[in-house]
Amino acid sequence: MNRRICSLWLPNLAIERWANGSDAPDEALARPVVLTLEGRHGQLIHAVTPAAAERGARPGGRLTDARALDPGLEAEQADVAGEEAWLRAAARWASRWSPLVEVDGAHALRLDVSGVAHLFGDEKGLMRDMEARFAAMGVTARAAIAPTAGAAWGLARYAAEPRPVHDEELARVLAPLPIAALRLSAVANHMLVRLGLKQVGDLAGVPRKALARRFPKDEHPLDALDRALGRKPEPLTPLPEDPPPRALLPIKEPVVHPEAAAQALARLVPPLARELATRKLGARHLVLTAFRVDGSLGEVQVATSIPTRAPDHLHRLLSGMLERQGIDPGFGIDAFALEVRWWEKLDSAQDALLGEATGETAVAALIDRLSVRLGPSKVRRPVRVDSHVPERAAGWGAGVDTDPSPPAVAAPPADQPTRLLDAPEEVAVIYATPEGLPRRFVWRRKVHDIARAQGPRRISPEWWRERSTARLRDYYKVEDSEGRRFWIFREGVVGDGRGGAPLWFVHGLFA
Repeated sequence: MNRRICSLWLPNLAIERWANGSDAPDEALARPVVLTLEGRHGQLIHAVTPAAAERGARPGGRLTDARALDPGLEAEQADVAGEEAWLRAAARWASRWSPLVEVDGAHALRLDVSGVAHLFGDEKGLMRDMEARFAAMGVTARAAIAPTAGAAWGLARYAAEPRPVHDEELARVLAPLPIAALRLSAVANHMLVRLGLKQVGDLAGVPRKALARRFPKDEHPLDALDRALGRKPEPLTPLPEDPPPRALLPIKEPVVHPEAAAQALARLVPPLARELATRKLGARHLVLTAFRVDGSLGEVQVATSIPTRAPDHLHRLLSGMLERQGIDPGFGIDAFALEVRWWEKLDSAQDALLGEATGETAVAALIDRLSVRLGPSKVRRPVRVDSHVPERAAGWGAGVDTDPSPPAVAAPPADQPTRLLDAPEEVAVIYATPEGLPRRFVWRRKVHDIARAQGPRRISPEWWRERSTARLRDYYKVEDSEGRRFWIFREGVVGDGRGGAPLWFVHGLFA
């Protein structure tokens, strides 16, 4: 499948965003207002209203010069940080059209729309839908679709009427565009115009070496043309080679009733499960997103204990989360998307002869349902902890793990007992051998005579967590005269300078 890139340019974002913040946007745009930034030599114009443009104000110019032409210009402070935040939010909202969206410069988005245009009729329908939905938010947008990011960028900004362009016509369509459509710097554009190369087509037949002497390597016009025509790869922001599994449901008319999300969910889960089966994947984290007409999003998300693509289980989990959290339709929702944010390989396998769920699957499904019903913080499970001290090597973690890359923790040694006490219990040694190993001790008011012993295994204290007076441990596996087996240890050695005589403890029991 050929790659199709869409460039979505918002030429008036700054001034339209400022106007949309007022009570009457149309009246605000009719006033001669300029947005300004602090420059080294005074106020610089960042954006202008149409009324200010008619009076000679231009972005990039100085406010003093503009007011020399028309003293009646109104100046407002520009909010560049707010524009950047708005654009990042818009990029997230634009995932309604493609799962691969990135911010492209100050006032543009770039989308990989390969294979998604049929959901909107065709690529023209996709472009119309983009421009119409941004217009509904009061923001002008120009969209162009081409095989390369460079061509889409130039067409969105400089084509009289942007339209989808394919490989066979790309050179012919780009030829009449101004040289600035190649995304070179202002200095390089000015140099090319001075050389008489004013349009992209003028570069045809120009010797490469002749231009190499005048332009730095990263500003070579013919390299930029090759990137636009797809002859050279363009270093883009890395896009995921493996797009996330996703199902999209556009809605022609915005819906405002609360049950819309549940109805959309019933239609989104089956195609998503089929895609997971086709790609042999299992979902671990799913997000149902509602795209509101005002540009905001509503989300509910669930996680699973093990990879799964069972549609009934996924639908039950998401329905439960919808009942618990809900999605406010606001002024209306015009699209839903169900996306898998974390997935793992899940090959087809028959776990049981008659198709019944295995114990692991049944327990995982129970944990998932309890986490949705009670809340993730209410369901816990034992986890390994990075510590070589036995009582610290285990703890409690979330019932459903939401970390795709948890830190690796080594498994405990195989010779540890099957039952470990929560805390070591001190024993009273009645009789010990000259080597120090007890032969008779009292634990829980019962006397035990040791018949066999094995050890020791020495465990040093964790100096980075404990005081300097912490003592080492020598662990022994012992068996008493009645066949009961214990895991005991001696804390400290004689003369270690960290306390008195060593003490003995029982820490575990063997089966």
